[in-house]
Parts: sequence; C-alpha cells; structure tokens
Amino acid sequence: MELTKKTHACVRLEKDGQVLVIDPGVFSERDAAVGADAILITHEHMDHFDEERLRAGMEANRGAEIWTLASVAEQISAAFPGRVHTVGEGDAFTAAGFDVEVHGQLHAVIHPDIPRVTNVGYLITTEDDGATVFHPGDALTVPQGRTVDTLLLPVHAPWNKVAEVIDYVREVRPRRAIDVHDSLLQDHARPVYDGLIDKLGGTDHARLTPGEHTGLN
Repeated sequence: MELTKKTHACVRLEKDGQVLVIDPGVFSERDAAVGADAILITHEHMDHFDEERLRAGMEANRGAEIWTLASVAEQISAAFPGRVHTVGEGDAFTAAGFDVEVHGQLHAVIHPDIPRVTNVGYLITTEDDGATVFHPGDALTVPQGRTVDTLLLPVHAPWNKVAEVIDYVREVRPRRAIDVHDSLLQDHARPVYDGLIDKLGGTDHARLTPGEHTGLN
C-alpha cells in the first residue's frame, strides 16, 4: 500500500492499481479526487467535503463510488445516483480492494456553543498484508480492539491542542503517525509541533509535504 499526502486532511491510498481517496476538501488540490476508484468522506465540513472536487473525481471515473455518513450522503446522492453509500459506526465494507471499518460518531468539540456534527473515522486494511491505516476525520477516535499501523494524525485544528494530540498518539499506539489536518499550521511552528510529538508521542512520527508519498507495508 502506498500513501500520498494531499493538502490538509486529504490522502490518497493506492494498492495493486486501485486508488482510494479520503476527504478531498476545499483546501486540497482541485484534482485531489481525480483517479479515485473510491472516495471516503468523514464529515460535512468544507475542508473535508467539497462537491466540486468530488464531481471532478466521479466524472473522471464513471465507476467511482463514494462512502460517507448520512449528513453528506443526503447532499450528494441526487448528483451521483446509485454511487453514494451511507455508512455509520460499526459498518464494514470493501472499497477499491480495501477493507474498511467505520469508527466514531461525532466531531470533536470546537466550542460548547457550537453544535457537534456527525463524524466517522475509517480503518483501512489491505487483504494481502493486513497493514492498517486509520483516518479519524475531525475527532480523536480510538478504534477499540484494533491495531493501527499508521495513524493519520490531525495535528492542528480549532478543536485541539498539542497536549491532546500527543495523548491521542499514546492511546492509539500506532507503529507510526503521519500528520494530516495541517494546512493552517504556519511553517515556523512546525518544528515546535514536530519536536513535541517526536519526543512525547512514543512512536515514529512523520510529516509529508503535499504530493509526497510513502509505502505503508
């Protein structure tokens, strides 16, 4: 399995010529979903879900399908009839040759005065080598009872602080963590975050630039 980092929370996974894209939002490249056989959306916020980017991917590949929660599915099902699947916590499915489990229910708290939207995370496994990748969306969800090889770590957001990020890595205990949700983090602050997570997270920690890729076996 190969992972390519896109801008912000979007990643592209590829295995045996099949491509799965997660969360192509407005901060991601306009062609972030182009070439995808399957697209997963964690929740409705614009930095994770943008219909224009979805449309580009769905039109480029007429066999592509989308898996997402109800709040997003109800907005796009009419545009892509028969190609949008609604999922929720506890569901499992296969998309583009990847086995996917759904974990979590709610977005992290931004502020008590702001209602929480629904949010799901996706635990993705390849059938042949069993490597697992977890994208939590905008939450610090722990996939209970499951081993996570690679955690896609929401390193910077209006709803978190670095202490919570570090404790999340410690709780999930992945083999390694790779930063996502990072486009609002200024370049001069990145070494601070890198140093703290590297020192205190207790696992291998990596930061990829948009377009950079890495193997996940």
